[in-house]
Amino acid sequence: MSKTAITSDRAPRAIGPYSQAVRAGDLVFCSGQIPIDPATGELVAGGIEAQTAQVIKNLTEVLSAAGASWNDVVKTTIFLTDLADFAVVNQVYGAAVGGVLPARATVQVAALPKGAAVEIEAVAHLSR
Repeated sequence: MSKTAITSDRAPRAIGPYSQAVRAGDLVFCSGQIPIDPATGELVAGGIEAQTAQVIKNLTEVLSAAGASWNDVVKTTIFLTDLADFAVVNQVYGAAVGGVLPARATVQVAALPKGAAVEIEAVAHLSR
């Protein structure tokens, strides 16, 4: 099986030695996205709701570059620096993913890159 790096100019560039996503066969593995505005390279302002919306937007762009959408996502992992944000993140996430909801794990972590409050990674299956 071959693997191919996926990149999108409409999502933040990787801030380390990794790809925004990798396609391997029918699977697309999206690296965790944090709430960076790709136009400025800075974290978005506005608290957990705005940060989660930006993460979803960034993941949407990476998925699109791979020829996928949220309908193709089968698994996500959400990383939060404060589980007290769980309800707000669920609201924003739930409005974005729709359809058959992906399997998911949510974990609290001590810190995230650039001081972000949320990071989400995703795995999509392309059946086309």
